[in-house]
Amino acid sequence: MESQVVVAAPLKIGEVAERSGLTVKTIRFYCDEGLIHPISRSEGGYRLFSDAVFAELTLIRTLKAMDIPLQDVTQILESRRSGVCTCASLQATIRSKAGEIEQKIAALRDLHTELHGLLSRWEDCGGQKPSAA
Repeated sequence: MESQVVVAAPLKIGEVAERSGLTVKTIRFYCDEGLIHPISRSEGGYRLFSDAVFAELTLIRTLKAMDIPLQDVTQILESRRSGVCTCASLQATIRSKAGEIEQKIAALRDLHTELHGLLSRWEDCGGQKPSAA
């Protein structure tokens, strides 16, 4: 029995948008900025993508969530495609962002504690407005 390799049909930009949860406009922008690359174009001029685009879109979302500039995202994607390891640089960036997030979480916890303290010391006014003197 011979095994057959099933090749997925190329996906139009609308299909990629629907499956990824991004807008067509965003995917076009990523193409125009060189972040992602269509594998070809249809006879009607539609950009066609392979399933591999979803891994790249996931990475782009993750890097953007860390506030990595688009120029750096492009370099990371190009390095990833070429197989050149930029692991140390990317790991340092991720560690730095994780530290920033931890600081924000600590600040929010402090604010949360302060607000609850304020509420616990709040005196109930009984629903009456202060009288005008």
